[in-house]
Amino acid sequence: MISFINQSSSMNQLRVRLYIPQSYWQEPIISRIISCFQVTVNITGAELEKNTNIPGRFDLELRGSMSQISDCLNYLESLNIKVFGKANADGDSWYC
Repeated sequence: MISFINQSSSMNQLRVRLYIPQSYWQEPIISRIISCFQVTVNITGAELEKNTNIPGRFDLELRGSMSQISDCLNYLESLNIKVFGKANADGDSWYC
């Protein structure tokens, strides 16, 4: 379950962790979600190992309207990118 951590009538913030398979490593996934869905993206963590079959991991804060963020998440899921989320109740720690 993905929870919004900061909601207002116009601007929302959501923390997510993406696991991007190697087949997408040459694709500008994060750039596309910024330009196509007009969300603001803050990369708070990343791990990408070359020459392995381990998916790349990106920890992101997404900011935008509910519909922008929802459309963004639907797009990522349509690519079969694993998306996990966490409310920011205890600071910046991730518990995925």
